[in-house]
Amino acid sequence: MTEPVLEIKNLNVDYGLGDQSVHAIRDVSLTLHRGEVLGLAGESGSGKSTLAYGMTRLLPPPGVITGGQVIYTPESGDPYDVLQLTDRQLRGFRWSETAIVFQGAMNSLNPVHKISTQLTDVLRAHEPKMSESSRNARAREMLKLVGIAADRMDAYPHQLSGGMRQRVMIGMALILQPQVVIMDEPTTALDVVMQRQILGQLIELRERLGFSVIFITHDLSLLVEFSNRIAIMYGGRIVEEAPASALYRDSLHPYSQGLLGSFPALRGPRRELTGIPGSPPDLKGMPSGCSFHPRCPKAFDPCATEIPVLTAHGDRSAACWLVER
Repeated sequence: MTEPVLEIKNLNVDYGLGDQSVHAIRDVSLTLHRGEVLGLAGESGSGKSTLAYGMTRLLPPPGVITGGQVIYTPESGDPYDVLQLTDRQLRGFRWSETAIVFQGAMNSLNPVHKISTQLTDVLRAHEPKMSESSRNARAREMLKLVGIAADRMDAYPHQLSGGMRQRVMIGMALILQPQVVIMDEPTTALDVVMQRQILGQLIELRERLGFSVIFITHDLSLLVEFSNRIAIMYGGRIVEEAPASALYRDSLHPYSQGLLGSFPALRGPRRELTGIPGSPPDLKGMPSGCSFHPRCPKAFDPCATEIPVLTAHGDRSAACWLVER
C-alpha cells in the first residue's frame, strides 16, 4: 500500500461567490494508496461529504472548487488531474475509475425500474459493445458477489430490504471494477448487525478485487475496526491523520480524543463516555486561530490567535499547537 492511486493536494471548496461565500474545505491534502481503506471521520458539518463531491466534481450549486488538484493514477498510463478533465473525459472517469456509494444510498435506486435494468444501464452506458446476455451475466455475477441471489434480478427496490438495497448499490458501484470506491456514510440507516455484515463483505470484496476505499462516516468506532488509516476533519480541515490502530491507541489531537471518548471501548474495562461539549463551528463565522479551541479542554495561548499547520510526526500528522509544544 505504498503506491498512491488518488492524491488530493491543497483542495479548497466554497459555497457561493464573493464576500458572502462560505469556505467549506480549506487546503485539504490527502493521499489514498492502492488497495487501502482510508477512513474520513468528523461530526456533521465538518466537510466530509463536500470533500467527496469536490474530488469527483459532483458538487451541487452553489459549490465551487476554488483551488487545488486531485491527481488520479490509473493502473496503466500517466497520472492526471481530475479537476482538469473535460465533460466527456469526466463521464468516462466516473464509475469506470471512481465510483460513489452515496449517503442515503438505500433511496438512490429508481423505484419504477427493476434491479436488473439499473445494473445493466451502467454497463450499457460505459461498455456499449457488450452484448445483452453478457450484461445480464455480469449483473448476476455482481449480485452474487454482494450476497444477493440471482433470482432477485427482476425485483423492484421496494421488494428488497434496506440491507439488500444497500448491497445492490455497492454491486452497482463495483460493476465496472473501478480502482477507487468512495462510500459516503453508506450504513447510517441500517441496524448495527447489518452494518457489520455489509462492511465485512466490503472488506472481503476489496481483498478479492483490489480496489481502494475512502470510507466517510461520523462513527469513528467503525473506522477503527475496518480502516487502514484514518483522517479526522474539523471545520473543513484535516486535523489529524494516522494509522487506525495508532489513532485508537494514542491519538494526538484533542478533537480526535473527544471523538474516541464518545463511544464505548471495544475491549477492556468499562469507561465513562466523555463526548465533546459545545457544537461544531459555523462556517460563516469561524473562530480565529485553531477552529477547535472554543471547545478544546487543553487550549492555551496560541490556540486562539494562530492557525496550526498539519505537521508530520513519524507515521502520523496533526494540526495542534499542543503537539508542537
